[in-house]
Order: sequence, then structure tokens, then C-alpha cells
Amino acid sequence: MSKSSEPQEFVRVLARADVLALAFGAMIGWGWIVLTGSAILDGGSVGAILAFVVGGIAVLLVGLTYAELAAAMPRVGGEHVYSYRALGHAASFICTWSIVLGYVSVASFEAVALPTVFEYLFPGYAVGHLWTVAGWDVQASWVAVGVIGSLVMMIINYFGISTAALLQKVVTGLILVVGVMFVTGSLFTGEAVNMQPLFASGESGAIGGIVAVLVLVPFLFVGFDVIPQAAEEINLPYRDIGKVLVLSVLMAVVWYVLIVLGTSLMLDGEALGSSALSVPAAMEAVFGGAWAGNLMVLAGIAGIITSWNAFYIGGSRAIYALAHSGMLPAFLGKLHPKYKTPTNAIILIGVLSTLAPFFGRPALVWLVDAGGLGIVIAYLVVAVSFLILRRREPDMPRPYRVSCGIVVGILAVLMSLGMLFAYLPGSPSALVPVEWLIFGVWMVGGLALYGWARGRYGREMGDRIIRASYEQD
Repeated sequence: MSKSSEPQEFVRVLARADVLALAFGAMIGWGWIVLTGSAILDGGSVGAILAFVVGGIAVLLVGLTYAELAAAMPRVGGEHVYSYRALGHAASFICTWSIVLGYVSVASFEAVALPTVFEYLFPGYAVGHLWTVAGWDVQASWVAVGVIGSLVMMIINYFGISTAALLQKVVTGLILVVGVMFVTGSLFTGEAVNMQPLFASGESGAIGGIVAVLVLVPFLFVGFDVIPQAAEEINLPYRDIGKVLVLSVLMAVVWYVLIVLGTSLMLDGEALGSSALSVPAAMEAVFGGAWAGNLMVLAGIAGIITSWNAFYIGGSRAIYALAHSGMLPAFLGKLHPKYKTPTNAIILIGVLSTLAPFFGRPALVWLVDAGGLGIVIAYLVVAVSFLILRRREPDMPRPYRVSCGIVVGILAVLMSLGMLFAYLPGSPSALVPVEWLIFGVWMVGGLALYGWARGRYGREMGDRIIRASYEQD
């Protein structure tokens, strides 16, 4: 256990712009390019916007609980520390392992999204049939693009947080510039008639359509929670950590609403149904040229990079925190002596995300849904931890204190439960068997590792390490 009990050596190098780009860039990955059209078709234009507003409010409430806890306990692993302090050892593992599933699912999603977007830029590039998954032919060149991208992102994160943060700022800036071009152009050239129907009118009705879009929200908005994961690398006053976290969520809500609005103004239902990528198609309609669609695809690739990068950071720090406290094998809690990165945890995420392209494009939906369930479980546990600590430790120093905290905490719990029920059997958007399989294998495998680590290292050492981490504050 000696390796995992060494003093932590993360370096505080992330400034305010780095932190904001990290969280906002994580939340505006590739999903807005590939899922906006289906969201409008499922919920209607106004229904989709309403779903993102409601989901955004839910995420913001959870984000407020994170903001207070992150400022109060700015330690690596984020929810790992909060849930331990409130609920204990086992609950802390389940919470953190669930959010790691969300992070790994996003990293793996991007490894599938990258070769998918290449098809838009280079039609017919996919050759070399390997096998068929769920009716989709997996091609060797298609897989190669995803594998190479995954390895490149792993290498970037291996060599330090400063390199990853610089990449994040530059690429997030590109996305914002293209986004502003699209939204302003669509407001001037779009037509309100294209927004019909305003709400879904199929078998599930308006409510069912909105719920179908709501299921996407946890996956699309996951990313603000990367800030607490990297708390020991942030060079800001603790109060400002909470402020930046909340700001990043608000920016993401505005982004998704404006992207849905712009797309629905430019494309009617028929155009949405026939376009492989609706947002680039809408961008092309705004400026009347293929170059504009390709520019939007490049912004989508930039989103893949920002999201991929952020979740390598968040996922590796969460895995490190579990290993450092004796809940996973100790080798995953190793920091590189020079680069100060959790190298073995980064390599583990790299291996898992590199496997995803071998399952083809159907893995996109599987990863969204299975990972979303893990994310919502973690959000629920953090919201509960927030309420418990407000009651049990009212005098705990809270540099960023949420107004009406008990009300916010209760609403965050209720919103998290509402999102959780959307994944369960009986819901119009319940997980399908293969998604339950992914979730089940992940949780059972994690619990097996947890049991092994607890038997090997004992609980007392892990408890001592976690307590020491938050007692420093």
C-alpha cells in the first residue's frame, strides 16, 4: 500500500480561464453536433428547448451542491471525498465508481464519434470490413481513426496537465467562434415556420418526447464535475472554484438552447430527418455553402477534443483518488515523478476508450445511456451528501456557500431521482438490455476490485488517508 499512501504531489497550475475552458469544453463535446437533430425530432423544437432548460436547471441545482462542497473540500477526487465524509466508505466507492463510468463512457464515445465525423469530411474512407455489430459494418480504417485519436489523447494527458489545459483553451475558443457565427446567422436568416411541430405529437405525446430528450441531458451536461476532480491542480481562491463551476453550467445551458433554436430555425422536419448531421447541415443553410458545413464539422471535432481531454483529466483523477484511499489496486494511485499525472489511471482509460471503436457506431447510443445512469447516481449521492453535511456539520468552513442551501439540496435530490427514473424499466426511455449489461459489468467488476483492495489494504488506512485529505482544509 506504500505507493498509494505517499503524499500527494499534484501541482497547482490551472488558472481561471483554464478551469472554465476545462468544464465548459467538457460539456460541449460532440453530442451537440450529432444529437441535436434527433432531439428536435423526438421532442419538437420548443419541446427540445424546454427539455434542455429543465435538464439544465436540474444540473445547475446539482452543480450548486458541487460548488459548495468543492470550495469546502478542494481535494482530488471531488465527490469521492464529499460522499465519504457524509456517507462512509462503501457509499463513497459506489458514488465515485459510478461517475468514473460516466467519464470512461464519454471518452469511449469520443473514440467512436471521431471516425463517424470523418465520414462527413471524407465520404467513403471507411474500408476493410472486419465484422458486423447490431447490423452495422465495422471497417478497419474507421476503427483505426478512433484508435489513433484515443492514443493521441492519452499521450497528451500523460505528459502533464499544463499541456492538456493549453489545448483545452485553444480548441474551446474555436468552438465558441463558430457557434457565435451559427447562432447569429440563423437568427437573421432562419424561418419560424421550420420550427413546426413545436412539441412531439407521436405515440408518446409531448411529455414523452420531452422525457426522451431529458435522458440525453446528464450525458451532454456532464463535465462541470471535472472541476472538483482536479481541485488540487487549480490555482484559485477556494470560493472562486465554486463560482467558476456554476458559471460553466450556465454557459452550457445557454449553448445547447441556442444550438437547438438555430437548427430548428434553419431545417424543417423533413430536412432534419434526411441530414446525417443536422447542425452542420443547418450551418450550410445559413451561409449557403458547403464550406460552412465543413467548418461546423471542424468545430464538432474540436468539441470531441475538448470533451475527450477533460474526461481523461476527470476520470484519471477519480480513479487515482479511489486507489490512493485503498479502494482500488495501489498501482492506479501512482503519480508520475516528473509530470505529476496519474499515469496508470490515464493508461487504463486509454485502453478502455481504444476498445470502443471495435464495436462500431451502435456503441454511441449504448455509451450515452449506460454512462448517463452512472452520472445520475453520482449526482444523487453528492446531493444527499450535501444535505447531510449541512445538517451534521453546519459550522464547516464553506468559502462558497449556497443560499437557501437546504431547499437547493432537496431540489437537487428530487431532480436527480427524476433523471434516475428515466433510465429504469417502465420509462419510455428505459435502458435496453445491452446498456444494462454494460452498466452491470462495470459495477460488478468495480465491486470485485473494491473487495480485493479492501481485503488487501484494510479499511483503516484508506479512512485515515481520506480524513487527512479534508482535514487539511
